[in-house]
Amino acid sequence: MAKWYKGNIHTHTTKSDGDEDPEKVCEWFENHGYDFLVLSDHNHLTILDHGELGRTSLTLIPGEEVTAFASSNMAPVHIGAIGIKETVKPLVCEDIVGTLQVNIDSIVEAGGIACINHPNFRWAFDHREMIKTHGACMFEVHNAAGGSHNAGGFGKFSTSEMWDYMLSHNKIIYGAATDDSHNYHDFSPEMYNPGRGWIMVRSKSNTPSELVQAMEAGNFYSSTGVLLDDLKNDPTEVYISIQQQGDCVYHTKFIGENGLVLKEDFSLNPHYEFQENDIYVRAEVIDSDSGKAWTQPYFIE
Repeated sequence: MAKWYKGNIHTHTTKSDGDEDPEKVCEWFENHGYDFLVLSDHNHLTILDHGELGRTSLTLIPGEEVTAFASSNMAPVHIGAIGIKETVKPLVCEDIVGTLQVNIDSIVEAGGIACINHPNFRWAFDHREMIKTHGACMFEVHNAAGGSHNAGGFGKFSTSEMWDYMLSHNKIIYGAATDDSHNYHDFSPEMYNPGRGWIMVRSKSNTPSELVQAMEAGNFYSSTGVLLDDLKNDPTEVYISIQQQGDCVYHTKFIGENGLVLKEDFSLNPHYEFQENDIYVRAEVIDSDSGKAWTQPYFIE
């Protein structure tokens, strides 16, 4: 029977620009209730012998943040490589689309799945470039590190707007939340600390292969604090069961084509019945403490 497993797919150690050793980073996540972790150092495959940690509950999935710059304008192109079997060497093309595509291809060739990271970092690119690529199954709808600009701004698209544009044009891509953690000693708002964004994967087991397979299929939701007990759909509706935390109240938005809010629900068991003209439906759940969860889109046949 499938269960929910909590994990982070974007984190850094002293093997790149993080400020803590890989062993201590793993220790932090295990001590804070995570089931799996991807150590995604820049252009480096950080491998630990799990037995060296002296524990068995944290599953480590091999990973890397493939980091390149498009040669025409030096726009940063960062792509999460999850479940790879070997280090992926970053490649550079003249433009952003080419640089994205050639590195996505390299990740897939290395046996991994690709997640396009923080598109608004240094305002590098948006849906107009991502939609021209193929092979990445995820992008970061939320990156908790400063400078990721998830909300967009004047003349800039939010990551949610990017997502709905791609989905509305029949590009199936899933939204991931990550903390992009670098700092493990000084915890303050301006630091890139762990624990601020994660995914909950529904998988048959907590093994790397099963977890990666579930991610690739979109069997997960993303969160910065909201937890779900259940999430399911059938040919007629989508149903969510929200886990009550403290005295929080919840606001669920069911979102469809072009980002249109189809329905709002303030209960712990929100649901949405599909309508004749629906192309896809996804949900965002916000709690009164500013925590949030994003479900993956369900495409109506």
